[in-house]
Amino acid sequence: MIRRDFLPYCLPSIGQEEIDEVVDTLRSGWLSMGPKTLTFEQMVAEYADVKHAVCVNSCTAALHLCLLGYDIGPGDEVITTPYTFAATGNTIVHVGAKPVFVDVLEQDFNIDPELVKEKITKRTKAIVPVHFAGQPCDMNALNEIAEDHHLIIIEDAAHAIGSRYRGKKIGAMGNPTCYSFYATKNMTTGEGGAVVTEDDRLAARLKTLRLHGISKDAWQRYSAKGSWYYEIEEAGWKYNMTDLQAAIGMHQISKLDGLIRTRRELAERYNRALGSTEKIRVPTERKDLFHAYHLYPLLVPSESRGQFIDRMKQRNIGTSVHFIPLHLHPFYAQKYGFKRGDYPVAEYLYDREVSLPLYPGMTDQDVDDIVEAVNLSLND
Repeated sequence: MIRRDFLPYCLPSIGQEEIDEVVDTLRSGWLSMGPKTLTFEQMVAEYADVKHAVCVNSCTAALHLCLLGYDIGPGDEVITTPYTFAATGNTIVHVGAKPVFVDVLEQDFNIDPELVKEKITKRTKAIVPVHFAGQPCDMNALNEIAEDHHLIIIEDAAHAIGSRYRGKKIGAMGNPTCYSFYATKNMTTGEGGAVVTEDDRLAARLKTLRLHGISKDAWQRYSAKGSWYYEIEEAGWKYNMTDLQAAIGMHQISKLDGLIRTRRELAERYNRALGSTEKIRVPTERKDLFHAYHLYPLLVPSESRGQFIDRMKQRNIGTSVHFIPLHLHPFYAQKYGFKRGDYPVAEYLYDREVSLPLYPGMTDQDVDDIVEAVNLSLND
């Protein structure tokens, strides 16, 4: 079986509403951060059930600003997982702190709270858990550890807007939480991200830091009610979101629950079709959680993973791998002395993981084609 056309690993779900809103923004004369960004921030905060949302140009910026917002820097240690994208570790390095990796749990790819306890030192200042694939970490355990040791938690929810932990949305559990709106995510602004928080002081500082550390953004200076005068309060960054991005996000967030519902239905179809297939393991979902299914991570035999990916591509099915653990990359290995064998569960998962296509634009026929391709590719 070979499809006629190539099925990409991921496509964003963009409708006419987003297109019309972007055109309206182009015609408005205001393209950078302005009224639509402010509206989108309110929508994100309301969706997350929190007081503040600070929108920025990426989840990377969101993570970086959160670390800066808590004055984390040289001499500090930040505990996180090696099973994540570059941004989680890189932003810790950017502020001058040391990333301290903790292995993950095999069943959900998320950081192991019991191992977190073992890595806490006098230099530890924060924990950055990553909600892998849209399945929440064990936040009760992590929050208890943080409280006992007076640590900050910054949640990397790049995969997890719309996920819930024991009835609460990821972002509404009292910790600053970073979302991604990258093109492949469950909702998108093309590029973009946000920090959601209940902390008035942190939100105010992040809004200053995201735009060069100045006291007023352009909308506050150049709109009809604005004033030209501003002051530089800190040496900040150019991390602001634009109204062009927010125009897309305003409609994406309105659709988000429906998009996630479709993702969950597709994941369940995969589970039914592949759950009893020999040689592979499908994802599991804990009963006390609500999984947003940003990814559908399949585990295949390590010795044939590369061949499996090639066979799927030959059958016109795109796949991906999430992730190469950070400690295996040259920068981290050379700077901190990491080596293969340091985090065996992360390595076990990485050697076997293949992400199947999962997005709302897929049809029933697409799913059938993927399932058939998986079965054939496993047995070639």
